[in-house]
Amino acid sequence: MNAKIREKLHNYMEDLADDALEKIYDSHEKYCRCDKCRLDVLSRVLNRMPPKYVVTQKGGAFVKLQGLEAQFKADITREAVEALDIVALAPRH
Repeated sequence: MNAKIREKLHNYMEDLADDALEKIYDSHEKYCRCDKCRLDVLSRVLNRMPPKYVVTQKGGAFVKLQGLEAQFKADITREAVEALDIVALAPRH
C-alpha cells in the first residue's frame, strides 16, 4: 500500500483505549505509568478489541464511529483493568 494512503488510516479504537486508560490511571495510583508498562497495556487491550479504522480526512467515517463509542466503553474498560493487572504482575521496566 502506498505510504501516503496508509498515513490517512487511523484505528479509532486506539483513542478509545487511551481515553479509558487515562481515566483508570486518574482514579488508581497503584498502576505503573512508565512508557513500557503503558505500551504493554495498550497493546494487550488493542489486541483483544476489534479495530475500528477510519480515514482521518473523512469526517463521515469518524462521526459513524462516535455512535459506537458507548457500546465499546465498558468492554474497553474491562480489558484495560485486566491488562493493567497482568502487566503489574510482571512489569518489564
